Amino acid sequence: MSAVQELYKNYINGHWVDGGAGAIAVDNPNTGEALALQAAADAADVDRAVQAAVAVRENRSLADLRPVERARMIQKMSAHISANKDRVATLLTLESGKPLWESEIEVDSAARFLEFYGNQAESVEGKSIPLGASYFDFTTYEPYGVSGQIIPWNFPLEITARGIGPALATGNAVVVKTPELDPLSHFIFGEAAEAAGFPAGAVNVLCGHGAEAGAALTAHPDVGQVVFTGSVQTGTAVAVAAARRVVPCVLELGGKSAGIVYPDADRAKVLDSVRWGIYFNAGQVCSAFSRILVHESIHDEMVERVSELAKSLSVGHGMERPIFGANMGAMVSEAQRARAEGLCQRAQSEGARAVTGGRKLNQPGYFFEPTVFDGVTPEMNIAQEEVFGPVISVMTFSDDDEAIRMANNTDYGLVAGVFTKDLDRATAAAQRLRAGQIYVNEWYAGGVETPFGGFGKSGYGREKGREALYNYVQTKNIGIALG
Repeated sequence: MSAVQELYKNYINGHWVDGGAGAIAVDNPNTGEALALQAAADAADVDRAVQAAVAVRENRSLADLRPVERARMIQKMSAHISANKDRVATLLTLESGKPLWESEIEVDSAARFLEFYGNQAESVEGKSIPLGASYFDFTTYEPYGVSGQIIPWNFPLEITARGIGPALATGNAVVVKTPELDPLSHFIFGEAAEAAGFPAGAVNVLCGHGAEAGAALTAHPDVGQVVFTGSVQTGTAVAVAAARRVVPCVLELGGKSAGIVYPDADRAKVLDSVRWGIYFNAGQVCSAFSRILVHESIHDEMVERVSELAKSLSVGHGMERPIFGANMGAMVSEAQRARAEGLCQRAQSEGARAVTGGRKLNQPGYFFEPTVFDGVTPEMNIAQEEVFGPVISVMTFSDDDEAIRMANNTDYGLVAGVFTKDLDRATAAAQRLRAGQIYVNEWYAGGVETPFGGFGKSGYGREKGREALYNYVQTKNIGIALG
């Protein structure tokens, strides 16, 4: 397969098929020009995919396998993705705007998620419950059967693997609705499922507009569980649709995450965390380091250091940035860039100061300046609303209680960070921060092994780690009267 085809098809019931809704035009964010077409699924296509998954549920071709057999197939999927890293990463850069080295990290991450959940497939065990000599009582875990998954555009491959890995490991068939903005590289999951020997219908991957294909998937009566990553607004609609059918959801929504920087913090670690936390993927990360809360005694120093970091980044075409370094790619779309610019303009009208950045770049493609705001106060919109762009806000605190209050002062609660050499202070702060994951002295500390999910409007349920497996199964208790 060449780097870019004219048309990418959907993968339903083991076949590559066109879409009933025609095709979606996918742009190249690096240039702003047309890149390729993606077959667009309609509600009938979604139904065919779900019915294919239902057939797998009913014939138990996944659920009845020994877990080690499912494990080996998932690991083969991982190996296939790794073996095709170059062509997948190239396509991902062209459709998403990421630097090539970032795309390569994402392909590696997708393979790693599948490797991890392949390794975990044998670990989901029931237990016996002692009820005396007259009974034998035990629990088992059973798959929901059909997992409907709606994938966002910011890390399309990684988040798909993060969802289908535990679903397949526990014996569920999956129907994946890919993002409209960068769906093309998802072909690799259909390829990998075939290469791994999964039965037709176990893995279905389709793209369509959210209002039609996404809505049809979440409302479908045969979907037993829904997984969604995206905005609070859309996540709420997904949850309502699932609630009408009384089926469980896993929702990983937005964030406005803060890192607290104390005077004794290691400056190099803070700056490295800012580099990864807000400028990786052009800040289009739900767990981004979007607010840096610095002690008043180090405010001027940190503003200068963070601003110099932002100014040092080279911003441009992702294919021209193949090697890790001080560089950043495009935002995913013109609309996303315009939204970020509008929020920056509002921040300045409310009194925040753009130390650097705050504007789109005057060149082809959807590029935005790495941005640092100072003088941000808790009531400002820029301190409350998720930008989903390369924009960090500097805020100042005077004592521990004020820092915690500021960090917790949003509707979100996805992640938070603490930077200090004082372990007692870090531990105390971690206990008080209202977030699902706390990073100490390194933003994104952890890995595929660690559970991830939020408090408040950041959603519910947990992705990653062994904990995620239990989102995809339900407990059955079997009580046997003896004698």
